[in-house]
Amino acid sequence: MRMLRLRAVNKNALGMAEVPRDARFWTDLLRRVTQRMRGHPDAEDLLHSAYLRLEAYRLEQQVENPAAFVVQAAKNIAIDNYRHDRLTTVPSDRAALLEVMDKSPLQDEVIEARARLKHVSEGLAKMSPRTREVFLMHRLDGLKYREIATALGISQSAVEKHIAKATLFLVEWMEGW
Repeated sequence: MRMLRLRAVNKNALGMAEVPRDARFWTDLLRRVTQRMRGHPDAEDLLHSAYLRLEAYRLEQQVENPAAFVVQAAKNIAIDNYRHDRLTTVPSDRAALLEVMDKSPLQDEVIEARARLKHVSEGLAKMSPRTREVFLMHRLDGLKYREIATALGISQSAVEKHIAKATLFLVEWMEGW
């Protein structure tokens, strides 16, 4: 941090300027920080953080003008906070971009899915009509075995056998595809 040289307020035996403890000094400092930050709503917080930075810096270095140091430190802290906030808002911007992204499948995926569906349709066509009907009632219409049995006038056990037969056939039909 560069050392700012302005008129010092008081100097102690070590040659370091003392930080005044009166309210007028701090009110003036707050006004300067607020002006420098163009009315930043957190000017008081910046002033406090800058004062803490001053005290830490004074442990190792001489500060000729604490008031100037505090104002400059407040400005630097505000800039650091702005940069940090800007970096942490990027993920939410990315999230907004993800919402805009097209979630539809790519053309090659559509073509592959259509070819797979065509192959399944060819396999369904090779099944017996009753097995195909039972299988489609269960898979497409979402009917339970009992409902299919009642609708077709067959036993629930027959429905189970048709579903098993259709499933086994389609698994073998689609193998290697």
